[in-house]
Amino acid sequence: MIESVSLNVIGMKCGGCETNVTTKLQAIDGVFSVNASSKDKEVKVEFDTERTSLAVIVDAVIEAGFSVETS
Repeated sequence: MIESVSLNVIGMKCGGCETNVTTKLQAIDGVFSVNASSKDKEVKVEFDTERTSLAVIVDAVIEAGFSVETS
């Protein structure tokens, strides 16, 4: 099943941060699209729930060096 989620990413302040988060998330099997915005401090992710989970996505953002709040 396809799911879309928006995460508030704390600490994402520039284009480099957006690229870092996007690269980490796009490497996850089952992630279809990533739209990171440092301006909005948000990342929108569309993914296949049969191939990955929200927990894996959140962990990847944390591994990229940021904190996450789900909305």
